[in-house]
Amino acid sequence: MIAIIDYDAGNLKSVEKALVSLGEKPIITRSREEILASDKVILPGVGSFGDAMEKLHQYELVDVIREVTDRKTPFLGICLGLQLLFSGSAESPGVPGLGILPGEILRIPDAPGLKIPHIGWNSLDIKEGTRLFQGIENGSYVYFVHSYYLKASDDGIVAATTEYSTCIHASVEKDNVFACQFHPEKSSDVGLRILKNFAELS
Repeated sequence: MIAIIDYDAGNLKSVEKALVSLGEKPIITRSREEILASDKVILPGVGSFGDAMEKLHQYELVDVIREVTDRKTPFLGICLGLQLLFSGSAESPGVPGLGILPGEILRIPDAPGLKIPHIGWNSLDIKEGTRLFQGIENGSYVYFVHSYYLKASDDGIVAATTEYSTCIHASVEKDNVFACQFHPEKSSDVGLRILKNFAELS
């Protein structure tokens, strides 16, 4: 069973629909018991860092998420869900994140001819041997919507990067924790393959 954590994030249903199309039977829940009983857990996210952390605290999900990752349950953060895994964000100064992975969330620098937020399709430079991108060609395109980006402290956890004004750490993997800045559920066949790879992790 795959649990999609419900903390009033915007892209719950699209993630659920993508998983159902792969033959999975996900549940959308904020129940501690259901989340901890699941084989895999997804933290989606659309919106601001500070608001999201407030909701996670409101629904008493912060310790649940930490327990899931400590248990080595496969865990996937999507878009804002990636950013929340880190210690904080320039979007919401002074608001602590989950602190599960090392790195910082910065605003995408202004650059001539580039609009922020970054909305659209960008190609990925994929590191060899990553589990989330198994069977996916380097240079494949995925769909982004964001104004802030990850700069990981440890290059060893970076699974894929993209270029938009700067080098964006677009995906990370560390042990059982995976995350994507882009939206796999909106990234056509490539995105579905990424979600399939996650669903089939053992």
